[in-house]
Amino acid sequence: MRKISAIAFITGMVLLVPAQAASLFVPEPANASAARNAGWSEGERSLLATLHLSQLAPAPSDPSNAVENSAAAIALGKRLFHDARFSSNQKVSCASCHHPDKAFQDGLPVSKGVGTGTRRAMPVVGVGYNAWLFWDGRKDSVWSQALGPLEDGVEHGGNRSRYAHLIRAHYRAEYEAIFASMPDLSMVPLDAGPAGSPAERAAWNTLNPARRQATSGVFANMGKAIAAYEKSLMHGESRFDRYLDVTLHGATRANAELTREEQNGLRQFIGKGQCVTCHNGPLLTDGQFHNTAVPQRDLAVPDHGRLAAIAKVKADEFNCLGPFSDARPEQCTELRFIVKEDKSLDAAFKTPSLRSVAMRAPYMHAGQFATLQEVVAHYVKAPPAQVGHTELAHGPAGHTERQPIRLTAQEIDDVVAFLGTLSGPIIDPSER
Repeated sequence: MRKISAIAFITGMVLLVPAQAASLFVPEPANASAARNAGWSEGERSLLATLHLSQLAPAPSDPSNAVENSAAAIALGKRLFHDARFSSNQKVSCASCHHPDKAFQDGLPVSKGVGTGTRRAMPVVGVGYNAWLFWDGRKDSVWSQALGPLEDGVEHGGNRSRYAHLIRAHYRAEYEAIFASMPDLSMVPLDAGPAGSPAERAAWNTLNPARRQATSGVFANMGKAIAAYEKSLMHGESRFDRYLDVTLHGATRANAELTREEQNGLRQFIGKGQCVTCHNGPLLTDGQFHNTAVPQRDLAVPDHGRLAAIAKVKADEFNCLGPFSDARPEQCTELRFIVKEDKSLDAAFKTPSLRSVAMRAPYMHAGQFATLQEVVAHYVKAPPAQVGHTELAHGPAGHTERQPIRLTAQEIDDVVAFLGTLSGPIIDPSER
């Protein structure tokens, strides 16, 4: 992948958020001595301004989900998000891995549903800003992403006909107030689906195309309601944002000071630590995929990340161009112009947001690092990409983008201290 400078990212933000472009370059505040005393140059202040949460524009609309802004869909989606009946053992809900009290994640190295997965749960706050979902980007919308775990054998472990029957039995009125009338499911077996057990797949294959389409339509609408709820969740301001208010704008704010160590960590973050190269913008992520030589969880079964996901998202029946999408084909720009197979994407994973990152240990796509100190030390060392057992004759799985960074042990600790200032509340508008 091509490396981009911090200045290029600033330019990119201007292009992405034209209505707010003027505010990215902060004018000299009336009491500019606060900014000067903090020791930030004009260039640094301009860069810091792009990281403020106030610079976050509304999430882009998803043309494939016509109900994403519906209050009724948000309310239904929240109920579905917390309903453990939508799992094979009646014990797993979306909230099991995305718990509101744990910053909408589970604190585990890899997710556990009805079984144990191979990657950890990603936070769902801010998902509406992503063109691609999951660590590898194998889904192209929030609603399509919401459907994946429901049929996954180690996550919810259910099947789509069971889910359709549950919607009809428990949520019919709410469903029909948002979508069309529920289809007649009397001839649809209770347990049938294209991704279930052999018996469930066999039952699915007995259905005619119209009944399959109707059942899958209810399933797709479940995802659209859940996505509406997830997209309504927002980050609240952190101590870092309050610090920027004071330092860049001369505001008077309580609890807005950073310690000397936290300020130095911020300086390393945007400077020689090069963290801002990928962790930029108000959500502190570029939303892209990078191979940074994170250790493989299982060398015998190497995880190829984004490279293996490209074919999956293109073939997905629930993608933007699929029969359950509300978008016109010309609106599916990301999918239509998706990067073809590119070896630079081998073992590349999505850059996660650093908002509230200190609350979300462990780290990386499979919880390979227990602490933020380990994460920063990894980037300082910049080891080569690991070799999978099945690829010894062909070289490593992918090629890391990282080069070693010169940070002292104290500077590593300072960066970690700064990352702690990024924690803030998660706002659920439905609870106001």
